[in-house]
Amino acid sequence: MGKQRISTRKIAVSGMLGAIAIILGATGLGFIPMPTLAGRATIMHVPVILAAILEGPTVGAFTGLIFGIYSFLTPTGAVPADPIVRIVPRVLIGVTAYYTYRLFGKHKKVGAAAAAIVGTLTNTVGYLGLASLIGYLPWQASLAVVVTQTPFELILAVGLVLVLTKALQNRGI
Repeated sequence: MGKQRISTRKIAVSGMLGAIAIILGATGLGFIPMPTLAGRATIMHVPVILAAILEGPTVGAFTGLIFGIYSFLTPTGAVPADPIVRIVPRVLIGVTAYYTYRLFGKHKKVGAAAAAIVGTLTNTVGYLGLASLIGYLPWQASLAVVVTQTPFELILAVGLVLVLTKALQNRGI
C-alpha cells in the first residue's frame, strides 16, 4: 500500500477556511440573530462544508477539527468544554458533506445544496444529540432548538454554500 500524502494546496485551503471559521466565531459574524430559543443561527460550519466540497473529506475533516478545537477552547452556552461534544461533530461535518456532494456526481449545484443540508444537520444534530446523550442538555431542549433553529441554519448554509462554491470553483480554487 502506497503512502498517502496531502498536498500543500490542501493544507493551505484547510488552514484558510479553518481561519475563516475562527474569525466568524471570534468576531461574532458567524452568529446571525434569529427569533428562536437559541437566539442565533450559526454559519461557522459553512467553511467546513466548503473545504469538503472543494478539496475532499480529509481537508473537510481537518477544517472541521480546527472549528471544533476553537469551539472547545471558547465554550459558550450550557454545554461545557467537552471534546466529544464540541469537536467530534465538527470533524464529521467535512466527511458527511463531502460524500453527500460526491453522491450527486455531475449535478454540482444539487450536490452542493445537499452537502450544505447534510453538513448543517451533522453539526446541529451531532452537537445537540451528544450534549443530550451525555446529560448536558435535556432532550426536550435540544429538540426545541433543532425544530426552531435548524430551518434558519439550513437556509443560510444552502444559500452561502451555493454562492461561494460557484465563486470559488470559477476561480479555480
